[in-house]
Amino acid sequence: MNRSDREQQVLDRIERARRRRVAVKEERITLAHGAGGKATSTLVDAIFLEAFRNPLLEPLTDAAELEIGGSRLALTTDSFVVTPLFFPGGDIGDLAVNGTVNDLAVSGARPLYLTAGFILEEGLPVADLHRITGSMRAAAEAAGVLVVTGDTKVVERGKGDGCYINTAGVGVIEHARRFGMTGVRPGDAVIVSGPIGDHGVTIMLARGDLGIEAEGLVSDTAPLYGLVDVLLTATPGVRMMRDATRGGVATVLNEIAKAAEVAVVVDEDALPVRPEVRGAAELLGIDPLYVACEGRFVAVVAGAETDRALAALRGHPLGAQAAVIGRVAADPPGLVLLKTGFGGTRICDVLVGDPLPRIC
Repeated sequence: MNRSDREQQVLDRIERARRRRVAVKEERITLAHGAGGKATSTLVDAIFLEAFRNPLLEPLTDAAELEIGGSRLALTTDSFVVTPLFFPGGDIGDLAVNGTVNDLAVSGARPLYLTAGFILEEGLPVADLHRITGSMRAAAEAAGVLVVTGDTKVVERGKGDGCYINTAGVGVIEHARRFGMTGVRPGDAVIVSGPIGDHGVTIMLARGDLGIEAEGLVSDTAPLYGLVDVLLTATPGVRMMRDATRGGVATVLNEIAKAAEVAVVVDEDALPVRPEVRGAAELLGIDPLYVACEGRFVAVVAGAETDRALAALRGHPLGAQAAVIGRVAADPPGLVLLKTGFGGTRICDVLVGDPLPRIC
């Protein structure tokens, strides 16, 4: 059997595995089910999508697109359970605002309104709650949104880890274009809006359990609508966008490859990773491609518009280090291939779980 035959057998096995009907095999929920990887995807498909299936939910995009009274609106919701509550560059408050407005932004919507639901643990210092809500207020002002309704619940000491926050967001889609992963085509360029892995590594180091320090490293949490608007205005050929939160850039790329039935070929040397993140990731034994960001997005644009898109992003403060990290190819469909710095190529699959739980 020659090499090409062996490679084809591997690809055939992967394809057969992906076509199997998904089911949650575990009897109890594990941390992996909330990590954004394969276990999360299985949980969503086999439990939630099966229970609530409808045409608006089935695309499983960052936000649902609704048409009401002739207007196109986007609706999203997110929950935040990060620990610690306060970390370099932010806290659970601004994370809750930015995470939700970013889901609206990468859906092509201008964020307008948020809800805020708080689950507070008995014993949480009132000063901490003041600090969290102050951060939310500042983040909402920066993003141009209003918090218009909310809810509060308190649970017994030891049952809530301080504070959990749920936010929902509504935005308006003001342009006529429609985009999504199924519109991706061979020849398109894959762009990331800035250095990856900052948030996840910052959170892990902030926990102080590992005795590792990375001076100057902070979370990248930030509202992305301004940057997205710049890209959409300058580049008619934007195919899709997705913010790279749980599961990191690698998970987004695999979602693209699967949805569009294309191959995504990534150049490892082109990935923008800060030296502090790379060094800490190596010590932790993790790959920055799988580490969550909270102020970065992945965009796929028509190949002919690559330079225009990159120039537009780099002209904005949040996109100054945007980079083209790869291209879309026709084969092998459904896979992400990483061209390594050593000259080889390997499959970059989705992780089952996540080495960094509770990062958002």
